[in-house]
Amino acid sequence: MTSIIIISILPIVLLYLGLYKAQKALLPVAVLGLLAALVTSVMQWKTNAVPEFNGMLLYDNFSVAFSVISIITTILILLLSKGYFERISNHIAEYYAIILFSLAGILVMVSYHNITMLFIGIEIMSVSLYILAGIRKNDFASNEAALKYFLMGAFSTGFLLFGIALIYGSTGTFDLDGIRDWVLMSPRKIDPMFYTGIMLIIVGLCFKVGAAPFHFWTPDVYEGAPSLITLFMSTVVKVAGFAAFLRLFSACFLPIAQFWTPVLLVITTLTLFIGNITALYQQSFKRMLAFSSISHAGYLLFAIVAIGAGSANSIFVYATAYSIASVIAFGALILVRQQSGTDNFEGFNGLAARNPFLALVLTISMLSLAGIPLTAGFIGKFYMFSGALSQYRVWLVVVAIVNAIISIFYYFRVIIAMYFRSAEREQVEIPAYYKLVLGFSALVTIVIGVYPAIVSGLI
Repeated sequence: MTSIIIISILPIVLLYLGLYKAQKALLPVAVLGLLAALVTSVMQWKTNAVPEFNGMLLYDNFSVAFSVISIITTILILLLSKGYFERISNHIAEYYAIILFSLAGILVMVSYHNITMLFIGIEIMSVSLYILAGIRKNDFASNEAALKYFLMGAFSTGFLLFGIALIYGSTGTFDLDGIRDWVLMSPRKIDPMFYTGIMLIIVGLCFKVGAAPFHFWTPDVYEGAPSLITLFMSTVVKVAGFAAFLRLFSACFLPIAQFWTPVLLVITTLTLFIGNITALYQQSFKRMLAFSSISHAGYLLFAIVAIGAGSANSIFVYATAYSIASVIAFGALILVRQQSGTDNFEGFNGLAARNPFLALVLTISMLSLAGIPLTAGFIGKFYMFSGALSQYRVWLVVVAIVNAIISIFYYFRVIIAMYFRSAEREQVEIPAYYKLVLGFSALVTIVIGVYPAIVSGLI
């Protein structure tokens, strides 16, 4: 709870700093506050956690692990923001404050023990993101992204809230343990209204994580929003969504998995094929990353389809690998776009000759996202495939491997452009804080790929 309080108060402090024109203090104060929240989260690591605050929140190892990866990723994103938000607006305190308000909602999402807290966390996060997506007021694409995100988000919230209402109407409780006990006590007399509630919750959560066929808002919103906001949505927000998804289904609906698993199998297969095949045809690097994030949602769904004792660990490892690699990809995109003025693949032509460091870290990122061995992305996919095989879903693993091969093509387009295509270009200027973030992220990607035990046994 201390970390949530810190991250809830921190935005207010930043707004006051912005009010008194202390622009240079915004980033240091934000990072120091997040580090304090990180420390307090780690201090809550324990094995026998119990629900707190009248059963509303549960700070077990699951919530601590996902809180930590969310806070660390946010710190890396904010470090990349130095000088970025100043080019968009003179009121940069609002950017930091809204991102941190969204992060507060995310911490509630990964720590809830009552479905009402899940809804509150999602709404705190979503309302902040609606503002962030359209914060470039004079940019038509940003305005369009905000409107689409708001409409689709409100639509999905309706499904989620209706599903929660039906679950409550059947069980008489919002508490996860109470719902689970009700399911266990009446396995053959479950109200059809309860099943309808599960389906509506699946629809609502699939909207939030960008899974097909509820993904159609994702490419336009990701493309129209500022790049750092897109990075935040595609990493921290997506990870929190899957953590909330897994907690609800593992705690409450596991005894009736045979009912909802076929639905998620269809959604997973559609998500993989739609995300990867559509990404093949993109000429914009940013839009390619948007469609690839849809495919990664498909891989993350593996842990819920093959739900079991190792699902939480699988999602954590995959989410860590995906988040770190995405930080590198979007950081490189921002630098290249500032110089070339385009986010197409052609903007990366000849990058290796002029900026070998930037080309190297971006190559590591692409290899990790593609799941090549000795990178964190390979370890993440290995855990996902192993979980699916343990449930004897061999055909699903075959589908995933085919899609992984497809993804290699569009990820390697960037590598080919950097190393094998020449172009007259100037050297990209890389600020020191970018070198720090990109270098750290690349190192973590390799270290996890070589020594996966560092993160594989945390949950």
